[in-house]
This record gives sequence, C-alpha cells and structure tokens, in this order.
Amino acid sequence: MNRKVSVAPMMDCTDRHERYFLRLISKHTLLYTEMVVDEAINRGDKKKLLEFNINEKPLALQLGGSSPKLLSEATKVGEDFGYDEINLNLGCPSKKVEKNKFGACLMKEPNLVADCLSKMQSVTKLPVTIKTRIGYDNVEDYETFHKFISTIKSTGVKTFIIHARKAMLGKFTPKQNLNIPPLKYDYVYNLKKDFPDGEIIINGGITDVDQVKQHLKKTDGVMIGRSAYHTPYILADIEREIFNNENILSRQEVIEQLIPYVKDELKKGTRLNQIMRHTLGLFHGQSGSSHWKRYLSENMCVRDADVKKIDHIMDKIKYNNVENSVGQSA
Repeated sequence: MNRKVSVAPMMDCTDRHERYFLRLISKHTLLYTEMVVDEAINRGDKKKLLEFNINEKPLALQLGGSSPKLLSEATKVGEDFGYDEINLNLGCPSKKVEKNKFGACLMKEPNLVADCLSKMQSVTKLPVTIKTRIGYDNVEDYETFHKFISTIKSTGVKTFIIHARKAMLGKFTPKQNLNIPPLKYDYVYNLKKDFPDGEIIINGGITDVDQVKQHLKKTDGVMIGRSAYHTPYILADIEREIFNNENILSRQEVIEQLIPYVKDELKKGTRLNQIMRHTLGLFHGQSGSSHWKRYLSENMCVRDADVKKIDHIMDKIKYNNVENSVGQSA
C-alpha cells in the first residue's frame, strides 16, 4: 500500500461524502474513515457505519477501543466490508474518548495495546497500523516513547503514524490539543533512525506540498489533517508534485463530477448539506472564493437546503461572482 501521503481520520469531517469528494481531486492519496468505535460495530448497524463507495479506495478503517475481543471482531468486519487497512486510534485526547478507555490514554497501557494489536492481526490478512502521539501529559521523553513503540512493534505491526505532539488528557479541548502542545518532529525523525525497517508516517501541522517534500526526506510518509479539509485542493498539488500525476481535475470539473453523486445520494435520503458542506474550501485562495462560500452557506449547507439548487450550481460557478477564476484549475 502506498502511504506516501494520506489524509488523517477526522471526526465530523472524513465521512463517506468527504472521502468521495477528496478522491475526485486525488487518485493516490490514502484516505481514512472517521474513528469508529469497536462496540458500535459489534452492536450497531454495520452497513450504516461502514459502507462506502468503491471509488473511495484505497481506504483505511480507523477503530477506537481497548478490548482485544471487540477490536478483533471489528477488524474482521472491516476486512469483510473491503477496507484496505485497519488502524487503531491511540492518539485522540478527548475526555469522552478517555472515559471510554480508548485513544491517547492507552499510551499509559502499552501491554494492553499490544494484546489488542496481536488479536487484531490474528484475524485478518490486512495491514494493521496505529496512529498515536509522542507522549501524554507530563510524559513526553523520547525514551518512554521509544519503549512504547518497541512494545507495539513486537506484535508485528510495521506501520506507525505519529502525530508529533503530546496529548494533554482532560486538560485541553480536542482543538487545543491540535495547537497548543508543541510539535516535536525530531521525535519522529529519530524514530525512523532507530527503527529503519518500520514504516514511519509523520503527522501534525503540515499545510503545504513543500512541507510534505521536506518531511519525506526523513520519513516514509506524511499524513495531513485540517489543511486537507479546509483547503482540499492542496491534494491537487500533492498529486502533481508528489505522485507525478498531471491528469488532475480542475475545481470546476470536480464539482461537475460531484453532481451525479449528489443526485444519487439525494434519492437515497441524504440531505444536500451533508455533502456540500465538505466543499466550502474548494476555491480557497482563488478570486471569488468568498462568493462560493456564501452561496453554499446560504443555499446548500443549511439543513433544509433546496435540492433544486444543485441544478444551478454550475451556472453559479461559471457566470456569477465566483466567475472565471473559480472555473479554472489552480
């Protein structure tokens, strides 16, 4: 699997509609689901939780949990649904997640994590990977981090996605945990030196293709998060400069190809705003982008959006204030 560049799992962001939209921009970037809790898969509507459009692939399923039994069962279900990778969340710092004993708090229990990963790998042929932080609270020394990764590596896991910040458990909001703890990229670089046979993916604060290129000199891959959501056409730059692919849709063409998907989803009962909210940042940095955002916000990103508006969206792009620059590629 090519993990040179991937888009991070993000709650309330990387749902199936967002992933379909991003796949129109990039054919090679690896996409991840939002975190899905193992118990929800065990007890809930598996189809609703896990079904995806085949065009989203390559696609990884991220799981949350701390029960070896439930995680292994969810792993097998994920494999049966056709995912390409199963990822265990060891980095989410929210209070709700910690209360349920998964996410970043599991860094405190490396042996439990190892048990979970061993059980998960025993039931699938898919790669099982982890996404974690470099530490938690006051525990952020490299030696402890190195030992944690060593314990995980002993289970046979080969791919480690590292958010290069520590997690402040119960002290910061999830948003603060994405900004306040300082980035320590050197931890990730050193990890690659110490585990040269492991696949080390770096994550955290990466916002443009030049930064991606710099990180790829010292790691095996780069995972981008919020920048891919708020400025999704960054994936076109990555597609062109990292994957050497010049066959890239313009912004206008992305919308043109999204419309049939939208109409098909509307027939299934999906609300228009559930899809179009993900496209707000498509024209970021282009003249007229504010008009695009305003048009979506007023017409397509409200709960009771008029579905007839979708028939006029291309006219809005071509002829209104979003005009020519919005209709062109970057």
